[in-house]
Amino acid sequence: MEGIGLNHYLLLSALLFAIGAIGVLARRNVILVLMALELMFNAANINLVAVSRFHPDLTGQIFSIFTITIAAAEVAIGLGLVIALFRNRDVVNVDEFNLLKG
Repeated sequence: MEGIGLNHYLLLSALLFAIGAIGVLARRNVILVLMALELMFNAANINLVAVSRFHPDLTGQIFSIFTITIAAAEVAIGLGLVIALFRNRDVVNVDEFNLLKG
């Protein structure tokens, strides 16, 4: 019986990324779009850490930490936009974001 190899992690990462991409393209609610983006970031992190695990260097793990930092900043900015949109229009649909232009 064979153990879990790199291909298993890459397949899981590709599956999670595809689910996240479908969520970004198919949803209209901004909060659900942000959750799908987080799923895509996590898929990329799984990919980076798995490659780093099977190749003996820490580059993938370091990039993963940078990705987590960028994801936290993305959530902060995204939630700020959601709050501003909800205060102005009482909806959180992606179609309403063009109303914040000015």
